[in-house]
Amino acid sequence: MEFSIRTLAPELAKTGCLVLGVYKSGGASVPALTRAAQAADRAARGRLREVLAQGDLTAKAGSTLLLHKVAGLAAERVLLLGLGEQKAFGETAFRHAVRGAATALQALGARDATLYLADLKAGRRPAAWSLRQAVLVLREAFYRFDQLKTEKKAPAPALTTVTLAQQGGPVTLQAQAAVREAAATADGADLARTLGNLPPNICTPAYLAEEAGKLARQFKLGLEVLERRDMERLGMGALLAVTRGSHLPPKLIVLRYRGGAKKDKPVVLVGKGITFDTGGISLKPAGDMDEMKFDMSGAGSVLGAMRALAGMKAAVNVVGVIPTCENMPGGAASRPGDVVKTLSGQTVEILNTDAEGRLILCDALTYAERFQPDAVVDI
Repeated sequence: MEFSIRTLAPELAKTGCLVLGVYKSGGASVPALTRAAQAADRAARGRLREVLAQGDLTAKAGSTLLLHKVAGLAAERVLLLGLGEQKAFGETAFRHAVRGAATALQALGARDATLYLADLKAGRRPAAWSLRQAVLVLREAFYRFDQLKTEKKAPAPALTTVTLAQQGGPVTLQAQAAVREAAATADGADLARTLGNLPPNICTPAYLAEEAGKLARQFKLGLEVLERRDMERLGMGALLAVTRGSHLPPKLIVLRYRGGAKKDKPVVLVGKGITFDTGGISLKPAGDMDEMKFDMSGAGSVLGAMRALAGMKAAVNVVGVIPTCENMPGGAASRPGDVVKTLSGQTVEILNTDAEGRLILCDALTYAERFQPDAVVDI
């Protein structure tokens, strides 16, 4: 899905679906039109107000009413979008409204849509905030994870192009940057979601390393992947203790994005990458254990963040550090009561092997010190 922002008169928008906002009026019987909707209504000779007077749209935030082939408008369809009370229109109402528009657009066969949301002010938020949220909410609503299904529903014509339109005045550099940054952020969020949704027999430590390699090649990032022997040489006894029961080799993934000045210290993102967590010898209950594939979501978040930063060409230096392995039971697995030595040289008694996250993260955090970070985010 591609996003753009432009100045455009609503009546001239040649689009599969024209989305116009409508406020819920306090005491009046007919909802109040936004400025863009007013312009469209004038071009349509009052048709929009006539339809609204019938009471088919409550104008509650997120409610919608679809019209076809409105005379005087170039759009194939017009989607009237409820915004809620104008005086109370803020962040929550804005997001609800965009989600409502997304739900309606998913049901249509339109391949492109033009949304007049750039002019809407959500509380005290600037216009750039509204643009970012419009992109993020739409992308989240259209995200689907179905690539592993053998029987897939026939896909409807996909919405591929979205124009965030405004009335009058040139499009500012800040507005263009907001759309670009939001699209990159959505790309990163989609990556993180997909990695979390993948089953543990696919999303293994090696798979995460491969995904890091793809990002490195696509965006020219620095990449280093430490193997078991590297961890043994360094003395990462805590991380190695967690992975002992698994047949899959552990990885310590280090991704470097350099968007700032060379002298600038980096921000280091450290993400937990347990691709499956049985609890080890301290075995978890069987119910809902399938959800422990999500124990690598910290790692997925780091990869998604690196994807977003590189995509938007952020002016900052960032290092992503991902310790990743499985936590499995077995004859070689760590036991409650074992004592291990961390990379920092401290000894730790493992009272419960299901406390694996702090073990792999402590070695990763110690490893992060070598980058002399300005700040560390532990995920």
